[in-house]
Amino acid sequence: MKHLFYTLFLVSTTFSYSQDHELGKVTLQELQEKVCPTDSSAVAAVLFNVGKTSFEYSGDDGFKIITEISTKIKIYKKEGYEFANHSERVYLGNNGNEKVDVSRAVTYNLVGDKIEKSKLNSDGEFDEKINKYWSQKKITMPNVKVGSIIEYKIKIISPYISNFPDWQFQSQIPVNYSEYTTYIPEYFTYNVHQKGYYNLEVSKNGKPRTINYSYMPAIMPGMGANVSDGRRENRSLEFNESSIKYIAKNMPSLKDESFVNNINNYKTTIIHELSGTKYPNEPYQNFNTNWETVVKGVYENQSFGDELKKAGYFEKDLDALLAGVTAQDERIGVVFNYVKSRMNWNEFYGIYCEDGVKKAYQDKTGNVAEINLMLTAMLRYVGFEANPILISTRSHGISLFPSKSAYNYVIAGVELNNQVVLMDATHKFSLPDILPIRDLNWFGRIIRKNGSSAEIDLMPKSNSKDIVNIMATISDKGEVFGKIRDQYFDYDAFLFRQTNNAISKESYIEKLEKRYQGIEIAEYTVQNSNDLSLPIIENYDFTTTNAVEIIGDRMYVSPFLIFALTENPFKQEKREYPIDFVYPDQDKYSVSLTIPEGYVVETMPQPKAVAMPDNLANFKYMISNNGKQIQMLYTHDNNQAIVGSEYYEELKSFYKEIVDKQTEKIVLKKE
Repeated sequence: MKHLFYTLFLVSTTFSYSQDHELGKVTLQELQEKVCPTDSSAVAAVLFNVGKTSFEYSGDDGFKIITEISTKIKIYKKEGYEFANHSERVYLGNNGNEKVDVSRAVTYNLVGDKIEKSKLNSDGEFDEKINKYWSQKKITMPNVKVGSIIEYKIKIISPYISNFPDWQFQSQIPVNYSEYTTYIPEYFTYNVHQKGYYNLEVSKNGKPRTINYSYMPAIMPGMGANVSDGRRENRSLEFNESSIKYIAKNMPSLKDESFVNNINNYKTTIIHELSGTKYPNEPYQNFNTNWETVVKGVYENQSFGDELKKAGYFEKDLDALLAGVTAQDERIGVVFNYVKSRMNWNEFYGIYCEDGVKKAYQDKTGNVAEINLMLTAMLRYVGFEANPILISTRSHGISLFPSKSAYNYVIAGVELNNQVVLMDATHKFSLPDILPIRDLNWFGRIIRKNGSSAEIDLMPKSNSKDIVNIMATISDKGEVFGKIRDQYFDYDAFLFRQTNNAISKESYIEKLEKRYQGIEIAEYTVQNSNDLSLPIIENYDFTTTNAVEIIGDRMYVSPFLIFALTENPFKQEKREYPIDFVYPDQDKYSVSLTIPEGYVVETMPQPKAVAMPDNLANFKYMISNNGKQIQMLYTHDNNQAIVGSEYYEELKSFYKEIVDKQTEKIVLKKE
């Protein structure tokens, strides 16, 4: 599998680029352009995106990070209107909020042979609260049409030197030119990482810099009131500053292909992580150098490690629940189910407690850390080797390099019989080793009491099963009717409950009939919707008029009936990203088909077995005819949740074989 991330070694490179990338310079030729030259299917394109991040200093507030971005976008089709909108996330912290200023925001249109300008008004710019930690500044550009060019300048001011912005060189649309320059004072050391597959042009320079500032002298004890009389003093700060410029040209659009985890994992991006500071006359302060340093910092945080040590708030309740329960699996189940049933997740992510486990327990509501650190503490209390596991959720991205921002979530793990049992009590339908889908994101890191840590594979090891049994009869009119029994195990059962438990029986039947067009369902029942220890079992009668084609004196029918896969999900010529099936699974179909009176089997598909290299996937197809009965047994296993892009051609061919086999027809002929 290709490497998605790597540390960027900064080398000096010479380059030149003649185009002028300044706002306000829109030409008739640009406005008249009908199609993106590099991608005729593009709905819009970024003509340029130029940014720089630098540091400013004031005597009152110290250093702040300033990021300025100039963007110019061409709209080619109506579907591209969304790219005339922009949003910037703003962190709301204890030491002050980040700020976003928008300027020079203009839409350009061609009216006759003249260029018309429409400036962004106040009603097109607004702030939106996301939660107590984040808000976002949003702009909606005016008078956007097919052919418009929009441009804007954004300035982001942050008092948090650890919140160095990521720079994304790719977008959902083509990017003609992207340039990013960083100016970093000698006091700060950042680890620089590049994510994605495309190389960048990089140049590095350095020079002295002076910042003049004023400050209010502090009144020192014993120095008298006249030391500070309200007048500010002027000073200058001199330091060396390194500048690094990154350039990308003609970046293709980042298309969200099927079976992709989080497309942003593969977007060409420059990432900065603060690794240390060295201020004048102060020792070097080291932050993130390796995973052990990161883990140590997390565990020693009072909102993490100290919360794990608390137990008095739950001991009596847990003792009563576990009275007489001796088997290890049962004791784990009792504790886990108790936390799940008592606690309600407030949908806040994070690895640190907000109000603390004790208050969360009393309120029966908490964030991820409060619920799962509480679970970990309870499991430790009853004698298990339980430890928290830091993870990065699927929406957060893959954590492949050491950083305190690498993780945004924590679950619990019990080390038992040389294995780690994974648990997340934020979801009512989760089970030991059946985590919410958001958790299934490659690897996490377990933190043990002794301070050690280890990488933990989060991906399921066994195949979840969907087993379908069909007993059906074909009428002489080509109608098919019969009974279906569908059993869902493990993650298939989890997803069924998550998707369908909250909707009515009537709504679900309507959804099922819509999925398999032409089917009518009766006598529907479902078992074990809330008994998580058992598989989901559906039983229903069905009738369909769409499964059989009659031509002359012959009938053509796929033994898969309504369940046949008729289209290959992998259509791209080549694939850059890993294929993510979320979890390994098995689909199994057992079909008994009675043919109508007056018909005989003329031809049937042949049995077949196909396997991918390294046993990544396989299917087996068996079919037989016993007079009026046709028996078909089909099993398809995807044995690995994530398949590297180097296997794409084999996977594409494998699914072509599946489609070909499942759409093959039994031919029935009138006697």
